[in-house]
Amino acid sequence: MEAPKNMSNNKRKNPMLCGPTRVRKARRPISDDDDSSDSNHSDHAPQEPPQNLSPLIEEPREKLPEELLKTFYKTPGILMIAGLVTWDMVAKRDKTPSQRAQPNLFTFHKFTDRKYRLIVSGCSAGHSILVSEEGDVYTFGNRNTCGQLGFGDTVTRNVPELVPRLKGMNVIHAAAGRNHSLFVTDTGAVYACGDNKCGQCGIGNTTAQVLEPTRVRHAGAPIVKVGCGAEFSMILDCNGTLHSFGLPEFGQLGHNTDGKYFVSSTKLSYHFETVPKHIGFFYEKSKEGHVMAVKDVDIVDFSCGNNHTVAIDSKKRAFSWGFGGFGRLGHAEQKDESVPRLVKYFDYQGRGIRSVFCGASYSLAVNEHGMLFMFGQNKRTGEANMYPKPVLDLTGWNIRTVGTSNTSIVIAADDSLIAWGVSPTYGELGTGEINKSTAKPREVTKMEGLNITQVTMGYSHTLLLCDNSTEEVQKKLSLMPVFNP
Repeated sequence: MEAPKNMSNNKRKNPMLCGPTRVRKARRPISDDDDSSDSNHSDHAPQEPPQNLSPLIEEPREKLPEELLKTFYKTPGILMIAGLVTWDMVAKRDKTPSQRAQPNLFTFHKFTDRKYRLIVSGCSAGHSILVSEEGDVYTFGNRNTCGQLGFGDTVTRNVPELVPRLKGMNVIHAAAGRNHSLFVTDTGAVYACGDNKCGQCGIGNTTAQVLEPTRVRHAGAPIVKVGCGAEFSMILDCNGTLHSFGLPEFGQLGHNTDGKYFVSSTKLSYHFETVPKHIGFFYEKSKEGHVMAVKDVDIVDFSCGNNHTVAIDSKKRAFSWGFGGFGRLGHAEQKDESVPRLVKYFDYQGRGIRSVFCGASYSLAVNEHGMLFMFGQNKRTGEANMYPKPVLDLTGWNIRTVGTSNTSIVIAADDSLIAWGVSPTYGELGTGEINKSTAKPREVTKMEGLNITQVTMGYSHTLLLCDNSTEEVQKKLSLMPVFNP
């Protein structure tokens, strides 16, 4: 997800752009509860919700400036889908065909007749969020065991359905975690639903399930972008400031702690952040190990993996923090980082970063010249990239939008679709049933010329938006298969 192009540092500092900013009183409710990360845990101490919380923050009435809102109103398109569409089987080890209500889609199929202006999923998510031309939210997928679809129940939806609680709110951005969802309205307010055992819904407690979208307890500047890790959340306000909440296990909240403490001599738990907390310190580390603070950091874009985040600022510098396994932070080491650390590789003339995209255990960055870099590992075996390395197969391509999943990658570049990912894959590459996986980037020839404007990926599925405003694209779309669950 690329940051709006005209959200420059100057506009962030313009009070007319952001609207009035209220100072948030310092508070840090601490909660200990069940937690899960790359592998789920279930042995943490039970938690009582914090008492005497202030009343729910009122919905702001003033909309964000129209100039800013227009950057979120992308060209609406026709929805297409590929991959594992038996949602109850997502991320399950036993994926025997006899248990599947629907066969995997190994090529892209048209899905629903409605046009959408935004499509969202996540590298650990089995559910997806769609925003219509009018700003209404539709969700579908997953087992919905935690209410992440936002309907007030835990019933799976096989097709996109309108979320009643958000109707008429004009949602401009959204994000999907493993079992939770975030939504941003045109007033800069954030709503959350789904799994909240680690406080990742930001509502001030660790109530296990939030079944309907509920206002996140943030009283600062309006929010313009949200992101979800597996069990944590990140929000960006219009001043370029990041706030995080949820599971701190690997330092992914950026608050200089992993939140661990011992309930007893053998029982470990975590101090979860249950309301958004400001990330205020960024640093760089020299080859000699000297640590220096980085000043004047105004974040313009970021992306969350399962347990890490990569962000870029208005000076095109990249910072990363969280779980450091397989080099996904780009620091040439596997050390976890609990505070945002400058990625030195990009801190040189001509290497500035314009957009970032995180998968489960890898990161992608596109520099100001359009070159794609990868660090981390998007496969289960073999050598990992301990620092950013250029993806040479995409040299010369004009990369427009990128989708990242658990292990696979799908990119819309020029007038083509490029995909790669090693086995096991579930059809999310859209390359057909014969060649289900590929270790190197490969063109999906059937999708050429379809004017793909957006790509997003879940754990094992891919969604695309195609702009059908031309007769040529309409003709090609008419020949595509249709998915009817």
